[in-house]
Amino acid sequence: MRWMLSKPLFLSRAQDASGGSFFDQDEEELMQVSVTQDVFQLAQVFTISRGSRTEAQVLTVAVEGDGARGMGECVPYARYGETLESVTAQVEGFKGGWPELPDALPAGAARNALDCAFWDHAAKHAGKRVWDLLGLPEPQPEITAYTLSLDTPEAMQKQAAANAMRPLLKIKLGTPDDMARLEAVRRGAPDVPIIVDANEGWTAEVYADLAPHLIRLGVQMVEQPLPVGQDDILAEIARPLPVCADESCHDRASLPGLRGKYDMVNIKLDKTGGLTEALALKRQALAAGYGVMVGCMVGSSLAMAPATILAQGVAFTDLDGPLLLAEDRDEPLKFDDHGVHPPAAALWG
Repeated sequence: MRWMLSKPLFLSRAQDASGGSFFDQDEEELMQVSVTQDVFQLAQVFTISRGSRTEAQVLTVAVEGDGARGMGECVPYARYGETLESVTAQVEGFKGGWPELPDALPAGAARNALDCAFWDHAAKHAGKRVWDLLGLPEPQPEITAYTLSLDTPEAMQKQAAANAMRPLLKIKLGTPDDMARLEAVRRGAPDVPIIVDANEGWTAEVYADLAPHLIRLGVQMVEQPLPVGQDDILAEIARPLPVCADESCHDRASLPGLRGKYDMVNIKLDKTGGLTEALALKRQALAAGYGVMVGCMVGSSLAMAPATILAQGVAFTDLDGPLLLAEDRDEPLKFDDHGVHPPAAALWG
């Protein structure tokens, strides 16, 4: 816990994330920032090609001052060299205010939690919703994917059958035995649209071999089939269905390196470093001709809440983190047949 100077309500003399301008707030206010670790048990073991987990370990950041308290959540990710301890140290070591945040911290979990907490504080301080501050329409529910954990083909077929009522399934793959898993999921859920996440687990040869079968089985998109640094060949081989950059795309600085290799980008707040950069990345990606997916790490409703604003109108939404939990925040996001709804003000924004 510490104190810092900040302009918590508006970014003075800056462009807001929707492209408009905030008005100036000249008076700087003393803000208190705290960071705590929270653990949410998962409903079942969740496995991807890199490993398994039984709980979601998250960091909750609070920004308090002038009668308002803003909240943000991040999920440190080992794939990007983050730990609970390293991200906590980044948050606690941040000495500036909201306008200094993009220069003070790199894109990643710490900046995300702080940025989202500042947005929540701004909304609560103003007595408005974040989308009003951004000059955006009130967000509507968005259909979200539901992710099936990596498992044996038999177990994945059972998972698919149990979730065949969902409007979109996402399959975690990235192993030498993926064809059997694909076939099993399609048997379990014969009519549900499917997207696939290989989590950097394939080679170019494996992708080329699987691609026709992905199309045959009705897969609509594949995320990150090849490892970062080994994906240049995607510009040279056929991409018969859309290929989405996940680990290869973090923020706007990533976009030039994706040209010719990817058709879509997966925007996650924990990669971009918060809602501010995520909205800017979305605008720039769409302007460059990329399709957009909005994804998440496995976290609580607080982590997903800002992303519901980002997800408006995108090609694919994957904000199912709370659906994978056995427990959640006191004011969880609402999920129903219409999709994931924007948060209540008591949760965020």
